[in-house]
Amino acid sequence: MSSEEQPLTESTLPVWVAADDIDELLDESKGLLSRNGDAVLQQVPLGPLRKNLTATVDALQQLFADVAARGGSLPLQEAHLSFQITAGGGVQLIGTGQVQGTRAITLIFKQ
Repeated sequence: MSSEEQPLTESTLPVWVAADDIDELLDESKGLLSRNGDAVLQQVPLGPLRKNLTATVDALQQLFADVAARGGSLPLQEAHLSFQITAGGGVQLIGTGQVQGTRAITLIFKQ
């Protein structure tokens, strides 16, 4: 089966992930090891990433719907959220205190 024919669950995406997420940091064949140990370029499996990102976005949309239903004089119109991807395809939301110095992806939800 060629790489074009692989099902999504077997496909990967190169993503910079925290070195803490990699079991074998010294195996450079798995990715490009950053010499200071903070991040490596890793082939992340798309199946788990898709599942985890979908679950996270679904939960956030429900949360935003609950907040919007409260009404009030200052309704929620936009939310910016940052997250990191783990080597195994996990999704970790990042609090504002953690954002500095991290590689994060930002999702913007608008009404």
